[in-house]
Amino acid sequence: MKQLVFATNNKHKVQEVAAKLGGKFNLLSLADIGCMDDIAETGHTFAENALIKSRFVYDNYQLDCFSDDSGLEVDALNGEPGIYSARYAGMHGNHDANIDLLLQNLKNKTNRTARFKTVISLVLGGKEYFFEGTVEGQIRHSRCGTDGFGYDPVFEPAGFDITFAEMSLEQKNKISHRGIAVEKLIRFLNSQYSFL
Repeated sequence: MKQLVFATNNKHKVQEVAAKLGGKFNLLSLADIGCMDDIAETGHTFAENALIKSRFVYDNYQLDCFSDDSGLEVDALNGEPGIYSARYAGMHGNHDANIDLLLQNLKNKTNRTARFKTVISLVLGGKEYFFEGTVEGQIRHSRCGTDGFGYDPVFEPAGFDITFAEMSLEQKNKISHRGIAVEKLIRFLNSQYSFL
């Protein structure tokens, strides 16, 4: 089975992507390859940040790798939190604090339209490829649901009356920004490898 590294230690992300890959790759995380480096996301776009991570793994471990950078863009906040989504409230990965700050900043806003965006960077045999996924929706006034992670409890995708956090993983994967980008990645990998 071909190995492919997903340059993350976020177990939720690995589970989401592994479910889509359906066991056709041996999907490895950064921890699985012994990478304990804190890869600084110093880019100014989702694509730049994703490439920094996948290129780091390829250059240092000689393994084909993909990475994503994802975020929430809220129209009334001029696209914030954007590339700072994971550390919007200051500390990286403090989901509750990030949601609290987002809801506070939207307190007097009537326009609650937003989108989740993912850009995947794949470095395969040294060559770089990019895949993007976007899902439109709106920000709820309060949390609903207990599944998912990040801003899922307050994001209601367009065409639904429930949040990402109220959806099953399978349901979310069908419509999510990461799901869309991963589908594009899989179609590309399918064009490169006959076993998919």
